[in-house]
Parts: sequence; C-alpha cells; structure tokens
Amino acid sequence: MSKPTDLVQGTLDLLILKTVAVEPMHGWAIAQRIRQVSKEVLQVNQGALYPALHRLEQQSWITAEWGESENNRRAKYYSLTKSGKKYLQSEQANWERLSAAIGLVLNTA
Repeated sequence: MSKPTDLVQGTLDLLILKTVAVEPMHGWAIAQRIRQVSKEVLQVNQGALYPALHRLEQQSWITAEWGESENNRRAKYYSLTKSGKKYLQSEQANWERLSAAIGLVLNTA
C-alpha cells in the first residue's frame, strides 16, 4: 500500500465541508472519515485540520457547538451553515470541472 497523501489547502476545505454536510462531527472524526472514505489515501493531520476548521468557521461556512464525544470527552462539533452549503455546491462544481479538464490533458496521447 502506498503512503497517505497530504492535501492542498483549498482541497482540504472542500473535503471538510463535504464531510460535515452529512452530519455534525468533531475534528478527529472529520479526519478519520476523510481517511476512511478515501480508502486510507488522504490523511489530514491536526496541524492542517484545526486551522482549516477555524478558517471555515470565520467564513461562516461552518458553525461549532460543544458536545460530548463517543469516549465521553468534551468536543467541538462542526456543522454546515446555509451559506456553507451554497459555497460547497459551488466549489464542488468547480472541482468537478477542473478535475475533468485535468483528466482530459492527462489522457491525451
């Protein structure tokens, strides 16, 4: 198996928004979910995750609320806001357009 891949900042924001769109999650769970869904290819380290969560919260794309985690510890749970949902839809469309264009270039003989 190859080693996990580090993420580019803008990509991390998109992945976080997509992950919390499903259900509110705390930081560690967000990182684990991204890793799990990507079949261990994408790994989000805490040094990138928490600044990204803070940035997304400042943009009002996510909101945070304190709660209790699975192991009975206090944790901040993040969820998508209405403006975050709109931003996610826009960025996801941009990502799909961009990745399709890159795929065309890479698959050209």
